[in-house]
Amino acid sequence: MPKAKSQVVIKNKRASFEYEFIDTYTAGIVLTGTEIKSIRAGKVSLVDSYCYFSGKELYVKNMNIADYWWGSFNRHDPRRDRKLLLTRHELNKLFRMTREKGYTIVTVRMFISDNGYAKLVIALARGKREYDKRETIKQNDQRRETDRMARM
Repeated sequence: MPKAKSQVVIKNKRASFEYEFIDTYTAGIVLTGTEIKSIRAGKVSLVDSYCYFSGKELYVKNMNIADYWWGSFNRHDPRRDRKLLLTRHELNKLFRMTREKGYTIVTVRMFISDNGYAKLVIALARGKREYDKRETIKQNDQRRETDRMARM
């Protein structure tokens, strides 16, 4: 009997407003203790989280995975830095790009894969300027208006 499709998808809505995504990657996460149970419960916040390199390894910082309510001695630190799992080729490419001015790595969304592992979608991004943000708002308003007119 196949497993039920997981409905856990946590999005970082602010990231698409603040940054222009250049390239996206799907990375695994090294978790400890009861973190996966909190993720399955949807108790994750990706707001203000970003990725950084420490040596040749990529870590995510400021991602908040809340304490698992029924956990006992295996509790985890909610805001600890977590290691991301990517191929060496992807890590080298990201490392080179983040050394250029204006590029950063932000978290876009988190989900549970079909085989039960927690995955994090990260994006190589460049910060938007104020006029870019206004243009994005204008395009979203126009899209909503055309959708509204199409339904009538």
